Amino acid sequence: MHDIRAIREQPAEFAAGLARRGMADAQAIADDLLARDRSLRALQARLQEAQARRNEAARQIGAAKAQKDEGRAAALMGEVAGLKEEIQKGEEEERALKAALEQALASLPNIPSGDVPDGANEHDNVEVLARRFGTAPPVASPREHFVLGEALGEMDFERAAKISGARFVILSGALARLERALGNFMLDLHTREFGYREISPPLLVRDEAMFGTCQLPKFHEDLFHTTTGYWLIPTAEVSLTNYVREEILEEAVFPLRFTAWTPCFRAEAGAAGKDTHGLIRMHQFSKVELVSIVAPEDSETEHERMTDCAQAVLKRLGLHHRVMTLCTGDMGFAAKKTYDIEVWLPGQNRFREISSCSNCGDFQARRMNARYRPKGEKALKFVHTLNGSGLAIGRTLVAILENYQQPDGSIVIPAALRSYMDGAEKIGR
Repeated sequence: MHDIRAIREQPAEFAAGLARRGMADAQAIADDLLARDRSLRALQARLQEAQARRNEAARQIGAAKAQKDEGRAAALMGEVAGLKEEIQKGEEEERALKAALEQALASLPNIPSGDVPDGANEHDNVEVLARRFGTAPPVASPREHFVLGEALGEMDFERAAKISGARFVILSGALARLERALGNFMLDLHTREFGYREISPPLLVRDEAMFGTCQLPKFHEDLFHTTTGYWLIPTAEVSLTNYVREEILEEAVFPLRFTAWTPCFRAEAGAAGKDTHGLIRMHQFSKVELVSIVAPEDSETEHERMTDCAQAVLKRLGLHHRVMTLCTGDMGFAAKKTYDIEVWLPGQNRFREISSCSNCGDFQARRMNARYRPKGEKALKFVHTLNGSGLAIGRTLVAILENYQQPDGSIVIPAALRSYMDGAEKIGR
């Protein structure tokens, strides 16, 4: 959510930020917001004047009655009654104007940081060369993960479709255990070495929570909604970030770092024809999420740290990957800056996104009304929120199958996971 006062103080900068997001009518949007703001403030000023006059008239009624001036008292009482009606109507108009302004502000994406590259889409993203890890493994005649999984007899899309339809899978045997091993490995790494606090959060949330992390109202078509008014989380970011909603924190608690391993649910409304085979784009998948709540001056450093933590998972697994800074046209709605981590998939002969780590600044905090009290200061400030995948478990499973595949169709288990697999070194049929 944007701060209308900041827009009022720096309208040109705000319009320029929206323009960098690819909004051709950025200046018109800024002008409309400021016009709404002026109307609201003018109305509020009139209401204050009317309330002040009402209070003064009420005081004068007593004086008139004390002087036995019934005519003046009656006139003043009539004026007070009229002012009361005027104020009530004005307050109704104020609520409507305020709601319309907040709705307009809530519909606009976050303003990108100054160091985010300009661009229209994923083709304009820029690699962070210093973060590239490893090299593509020499895999002769590489097969895609779903070919390997089905040949092992432990990845079944056909039976899943009978139960639930397209974009679901049944994993069994060693692959089901490998999925569980990955979740445990990621949680252990993030909690034991990187200081994240493990959370087991709700999977069903209310409208307010989805609004707080910007899934609503913009992305409602990509969400699953229950008949009782709840939403299934598309990512644990929703539950973990809303942990601090409507709270005032003390600065001493920072940084707050949370992690959770949860199922995630996405309708994939805009994914028709994309990744129709395999585990890349599912309605239900598992993910280990990372969320940080920090003071504003620490969010950029925390963003780099969070990306390091997500990369560490791939490094321990020996998986070749790169990190991309997303351009202004490819960033998520709530982000001011995002790094995508892309892992190499030999079966597809290309990099695929396996994690997004985003700094949202105070954008989500304003929607959640999550604030803190800086040490030695009276005024409250909004916290900064960050989120990232640490990692998407299904896509990590895909990467292991494709990068560790053997000519006979077996899969070598990365050394970091073998203790979670009873010491097994390979998965075969």
